[in-house]
Amino acid sequence: MMWTLTTNKEWAHLRDQFDWVRDMDDVPQDAVHHAEGNVAVHTRMVTEALLQLEGYKQLPAQQQEIVWAAALLHDVEKRSTTVQEPDGSITSKGHSKKGALTARQILYTQVPTPFAIREQIVELVRFHGRPIWAIEKRDVARTIIETSLMVDTQLLALLATADALGRLCNDQADLLYRIDLFEALCQEHDCWGKPKAFQTPHAQFRYFQKPDGSPDFVPFDEFGSTVIMLCGLPGAGKDTYVQQHYKDWPVINLDQIRRQNRIAPTDKSGNGTVVQLAKEQAREHLRKKRHFVWNATNITRQMRSQLIELFVTYKAYVKTVYIEVPYNRLHVQNKGREAVVPQKAVDKLIAKLEVPAPWEGHEVVYAIKD
Repeated sequence: MMWTLTTNKEWAHLRDQFDWVRDMDDVPQDAVHHAEGNVAVHTRMVTEALLQLEGYKQLPAQQQEIVWAAALLHDVEKRSTTVQEPDGSITSKGHSKKGALTARQILYTQVPTPFAIREQIVELVRFHGRPIWAIEKRDVARTIIETSLMVDTQLLALLATADALGRLCNDQADLLYRIDLFEALCQEHDCWGKPKAFQTPHAQFRYFQKPDGSPDFVPFDEFGSTVIMLCGLPGAGKDTYVQQHYKDWPVINLDQIRRQNRIAPTDKSGNGTVVQLAKEQAREHLRKKRHFVWNATNITRQMRSQLIELFVTYKAYVKTVYIEVPYNRLHVQNKGREAVVPQKAVDKLIAKLEVPAPWEGHEVVYAIKD
């Protein structure tokens, strides 16, 4: 059965169905780049422009639904990021990144969406401006390669084209030219409509760990211990996963450390203590080259990157496992845990959730129960 955000795509119906669409009416845009009007006017024009693109018409029906949903959501968080600058101009810095988090939250909690489809939409929202700005990045090649691993670059270019056409501005021709350059760069790096292929998983991992790395370099695989780094919301089933796959391995469990030290999950000051105690246990395993499991939520890239840096310092092989269950099941399983996390706290974590990227480990596994 094909997934769709909504079967009725009439604008009036979209306003009635989604509060976040209604919010677009109240968000102004800078007249220099968006003379057409507010975010609602622009978004409507983008969805209409998308339907007219020949590349869109040639897509399979499911991919059409994915790109259309991304077009509707692409500026969803201009509502929270739009400000008037001292010079009178209107900006919305950070709306793409925040919009991606909101898109994930909507498609997980409000409109249940299969994981693979949801994450395509989320990344399209996250990177919808990248085809225009990629050429200005300090490391253009890395930018292009990273993008290809996160999202289909052909679909992204389609969305960016619709975004450029769905506005009134004097630089529209330049925007479209930049999108053509983006396609040429993707072709040059062999990642147009497909992820960049690395010769080994370690090569991919190392490329994103080393700022001056080459995608063609193949490092020698010399590892000490193997670290299984679990990621997932409270109630996702991380403990069950350990029992099913790694029951004989040592486990560093942050919830268990909290209980042992009588530190509540909501105690922000105590969380630092819990992490430091856990890292000391990890260092002991790493020094002795013992395999172990790190069992914690690890829902943000910043959290994971700090741990990965620690693990690879000891030449560990890092296997990142992201675990997810449907939203309604998540809360049921959370209530059955020994240490129940309040529902409001779980929902706050969902709003911050960043699913691991393919390079956040020598191996990245997505254990999803849709």
